[in-house]
Amino acid sequence: MKKYSLGLDFGTNSCRAIIADLSDGSEIASAVFNYPSGQSGIITDPGNPSVARQNPQDYIEGLEYIIKASIESARSTKDFDARDIISIGVDATSSSVLPVDENMTPLCMKPEFRNNLNAMVWLWKDHSSISESEKITRLAKDKRPLYLMKIGGVYSVEWFWSKILHCLNEDPEVFHKAFSFVEISDYIPAVLTGETDSRNIKRCISAAGHKAMYNDEWGGLPDEQFLALVHPELALLRGRLYEKAVPSIIPAGNLSRLWAEKLGLSESVVISTGCVDAHAGAVGSGIEPGKLVKIIGTSTCDMMIWPKDKPVNYLPGISGVVPDSIVPGYYGIEAGQPAVGDMLLWFVKELTPAEYGNTLKEKFNSLGLEAMKLSAGETGLLALDWNNGNRSVLMDPRLSGLILGQSLYTSAPEIYRALIESTAFGALTIINRLEENGLGFKDIIACGGLALNNPLLMQIYADVTGKTIHLAKSEQTGALGAAILSSVAAGKEKGGFMSLEEARGKMTGIAKSYYPDAENGKTYKELFSLYTQLYESFGTASWHGNLSNVMKTLIKIRDEKRKLK
Repeated sequence: MKKYSLGLDFGTNSCRAIIADLSDGSEIASAVFNYPSGQSGIITDPGNPSVARQNPQDYIEGLEYIIKASIESARSTKDFDARDIISIGVDATSSSVLPVDENMTPLCMKPEFRNNLNAMVWLWKDHSSISESEKITRLAKDKRPLYLMKIGGVYSVEWFWSKILHCLNEDPEVFHKAFSFVEISDYIPAVLTGETDSRNIKRCISAAGHKAMYNDEWGGLPDEQFLALVHPELALLRGRLYEKAVPSIIPAGNLSRLWAEKLGLSESVVISTGCVDAHAGAVGSGIEPGKLVKIIGTSTCDMMIWPKDKPVNYLPGISGVVPDSIVPGYYGIEAGQPAVGDMLLWFVKELTPAEYGNTLKEKFNSLGLEAMKLSAGETGLLALDWNNGNRSVLMDPRLSGLILGQSLYTSAPEIYRALIESTAFGALTIINRLEENGLGFKDIIACGGLALNNPLLMQIYADVTGKTIHLAKSEQTGALGAAILSSVAAGKEKGGFMSLEEARGKMTGIAKSYYPDAENGKTYKELFSLYTQLYESFGTASWHGNLSNVMKTLIKIRDEKRKLK
């Protein structure tokens, strides 16, 4: 008799579910729910473009819809029975932080805070806490440098403590009414299990270690003395948060009676501890030692695992080195770029002429086809991919984008290709930082919307990095990863797996591969040298070079390439 796991993926604009067959990883059904609040699910503040919030009620409505809809869809599969679903796994964006009361009720669901942005979910891409992140970084450098050594040297504006401190500074009433603050990746499993005490819910090491400076090496969360230096109220809050964070293969509990009746499932269904969406995507892509997983979507996240018995030195600019965060028994290592798909969408939506199409889809298709006709270096352009700041390796949100080399004849497809190339150069910068510090790997596994739908980007990435890039078999690696994690949490006796390694062999695979072109690689090596000059001159205070050669070299490369046609 076949067994199944449900994987739930709570993304930036929507949530989705898949039902995975545990015998082979096939996804027999899926469903999507678009968040109705705000603009594509994101609630903004007209007076502050850095604000990005969400309504947790969207998650609750979506949760019920996607599970019911996927089960209904699965009924068309021969011999499917919902009673054979043994587990549910959840992943979510992070750090997406929700203030809750003593009964785990989101504050924004209480009448007095219903329209208060600060009582809603502080979405991962909210950048309103810059001064707070800088204060935390400054104090940690002085008082607790070990904290920063595990997160690349800078505490991010996007992370847990920055957002909580900004909430305290911006809206003390919300802060003081909040009994606790919960990551969405921990909140959804708590909803499914019916847990109403925030002190008892399972907190995932996936979010805690990478976003909240949690590490067993110093006793979990940052100590009260350090938090008191940041703000005395944070030290008082610490005791209402959590003492222990656990891997995502640990059960969070069983499906509550309320939700079992609502969904038509058994109370024996195991709910696994939540997971950061990127980490679940790595699991669903088949992450293993010697491979880097690259999730390429609105932003990118690069992940690899490294044996815990091999020491990892300080990795400046790499935003997380956390034991057991992706796969138990390994360090989870994470880096990324905060705008890839978002940057391409900005260009297509705001700056691409109507002659390339009437809809975004038409424009993307036209630009892609035209850009594919161009050879490496032919555009004469070079860009910095910092339209949303820089995550790795500079870790600086106060940087902005740049396009260099334009003439009166520069076309939209040329700019489009240059933007893609800039993100590939940013990816190579991260790879070089890893390899310079002894963390080498052979291949890349890619997943995400752009990896699936943009073959030009995938080939450019292969040419720039000099690595073979494999496309993951699943189109929903986050949801599949969540399902896999829950199947391990359920265990062999229920029809699941003993380990992630066993599950990976059964549930994941490769759809196709992109191989680097050596000739293009030579050109990109020259362009990357110029990119590095721009990167260091605009991104660091220590660079003292001369940029007078950059434009002239771009023109030289451009003219050489055009002569060959």
